[in-house]
Amino acid sequence: MLKIGISACFMYKEPSRIVFGPKNLAYVECDMFSYVSQKGILPVLIPDLPMQQLEDILAELDGFVFQGGTDLAPETYNETPIVPGKWLGDAYRDAYELRIMEYAVKHNKPVLAICRGFQLMNVFFGGSLYQDIITQNPDAMQHRDAEKYDALVHEIVFEAGKTLDLVYDGIDQPIVNSVHHQGVKTVGKGLEVLAVSKNDGIIEALQNKVGNVLGVQWHPEFSVGKGAPLLDPLKLYEYFIEKVKNQ
Repeated sequence: MLKIGISACFMYKEPSRIVFGPKNLAYVECDMFSYVSQKGILPVLIPDLPMQQLEDILAELDGFVFQGGTDLAPETYNETPIVPGKWLGDAYRDAYELRIMEYAVKHNKPVLAICRGFQLMNVFFGGSLYQDIITQNPDAMQHRDAEKYDALVHEIVFEAGKTLDLVYDGIDQPIVNSVHHQGVKTVGKGLEVLAVSKNDGIIEALQNKVGNVLGVQWHPEFSVGKGAPLLDPLKLYEYFIEKVKNQ
């Protein structure tokens, strides 16, 4: 079986929490586990360990998925909070995932980066983020609605002839979900834009020029089984798995 490592989300000590209140937790959102767990694929939650210990585990993995979650911390991309006390992110998780990303890139392992993972990928390559899209780009559309959550959707535009345009056979009016308030501001070095939001130009997908690291701002795992008009999420995953098989 192919072994696909999934970066962990974290919950930290919270005494008021009934279950494991005084403990830190590492977890994968259930839709993500289902998405990765296709026939012949073994999903592996990547533990939070010192790199010397973690490296032996990473060496056993064939590819990497970086999942969504909390904001990136502004200091991770050399900024300070634009509003004191808001959108502070999770610097600890940033550091954990950047170590994994560095390993994957160094060893030419395929990467699929989703939502927060997409933003982390951009930061890894030297890019920056909007800490809050609407605050810093008032003309942008709404990209997150807490009540609608992944029911909030919008159209994107593929860059002609680039990877996603080819994966989706030049589909007209591709529609994706939208569950983010942060976004790519400046693109990291060596990355190519694959898709943008049709209404406001916010970057929705990137890929490195080598072609083995690809990230999307939307959540394909939330779209499994929902059908049109949403993009078929399995086409994206199949593209990633082909990269894993052919490395």
